[in-house]
Amino acid sequence: MKFKKLIKSQSPARIIAFGFAITIILGSLILMLPISLNDGVHLKYIDSLYTATSAVCVTGLITVDPANTFTPFGRFVLAVLIQIGGLGVTSLGAGIIIAMGKKVNFKSRSLVKEALNLNSGKGIVKFIKEIFLATLSFELIGTVLSFITFSKDFSFLKALGISAFHSIAAFNNSGFDILGNFQSLTAYKDNVYLNVVTCLLIFLGGIGFFVIKDVKTNKFKWKSLSMHSKVAIWVSVILIVFGTVMLKLTEKITWLGALFNSVSARTAGFSTFDLSKFSNAGLIIMMVLMFIGASPGSTAGGIKTTTIFVLFKVIISAATNKSEKAFKYAIPKNAFRKAAVITVLAISVVLTGTFLMSIFEPQLELRDIAFEIVSAYGTVGLTTGITTSLSTASKILSMIIMFIGRLGPMTIVTLWYFSRGERVTYPEGNILIG
Repeated sequence: MKFKKLIKSQSPARIIAFGFAITIILGSLILMLPISLNDGVHLKYIDSLYTATSAVCVTGLITVDPANTFTPFGRFVLAVLIQIGGLGVTSLGAGIIIAMGKKVNFKSRSLVKEALNLNSGKGIVKFIKEIFLATLSFELIGTVLSFITFSKDFSFLKALGISAFHSIAAFNNSGFDILGNFQSLTAYKDNVYLNVVTCLLIFLGGIGFFVIKDVKTNKFKWKSLSMHSKVAIWVSVILIVFGTVMLKLTEKITWLGALFNSVSARTAGFSTFDLSKFSNAGLIIMMVLMFIGASPGSTAGGIKTTTIFVLFKVIISAATNKSEKAFKYAIPKNAFRKAAVITVLAISVVLTGTFLMSIFEPQLELRDIAFEIVSAYGTVGLTTGITTSLSTASKILSMIIMFIGRLGPMTIVTLWYFSRGERVTYPEGNILIG
């Protein structure tokens, strides 16, 4: 009873963070079990914890090779952790409650609203059902489509397992693979079919469940879509095109490779080329895409497409002395404040993480460290190859940043404070800016 009262008295942010933390710890313990490990494999707990954190935070950074380390059961556990992380602990919990035929109480609705960044708790139950249906549908289709390629290189059962895992990882924007030897999808860099299928799964998982619902409800009619959906789709397409062109100009890769890495950099984490051979310019482009990420209410990370859109709109508005508007809508007044706070907090996390890892790993290049930290914060999973060589201190740092990236900096900063607001107001002062 005391435990229930304690939980009820906590803010939604704290409960969500606690749920993710417990899932990570339980996952790490299960991955340590003999049934989860291949014969002769000795897995350090720090690596098990790192793998579980990366999976639940749908990142994909790994210190051990999943194919050579884990048994089919262990890989299944990994897939479950990715699925939980993608859907969100609270959404999954509410989904189980609905499946059991029980009512979702007000507290649960508030948690889901917080977790999915929704403005209202109206229609939460129906929305959760639609999320589960969409996830199941896309992942099943992804499994079937991926199987067509993997069945050519593996036995039926192994190809089916790889296809299912790949579909779950791709839709949930988690760059895990179980092909072995840390190769990701480099063996399929010229396979147009698999590249396109993977890109579509990544895009659908990263666009946001609200957008998917909105598009379906309005029968793909652009004019009928909400402002949020239009911004999310428009910015996503712009970023993909921008990333593709810039990567093609800076790196000696194919147009297919440029497209795939542009899509994957926005929090998916699969790679078809060795990133350690990328130029500094190419890595900067990748870092920009990773930092921005995908859209709110999705399986992905980053500061989000809508955040960067609002920032640019306000900057343009200040420069042209015109009001902030888009798609015949006025941008909400509090949107810029929230976007600015999120961006500043995100930059602070990345800079602090880069500084600390530079101290922990003085032998590593600054570009590799910065790329690793941005990848962890954006829950991407891409690396220039330094993850396996990180010290324990750097692994712990990386886990903390992945956790912050998955929950979002705004959620993290409100963990220790929860009240109904200030009762005292003060007169406005004067301060010079710029």
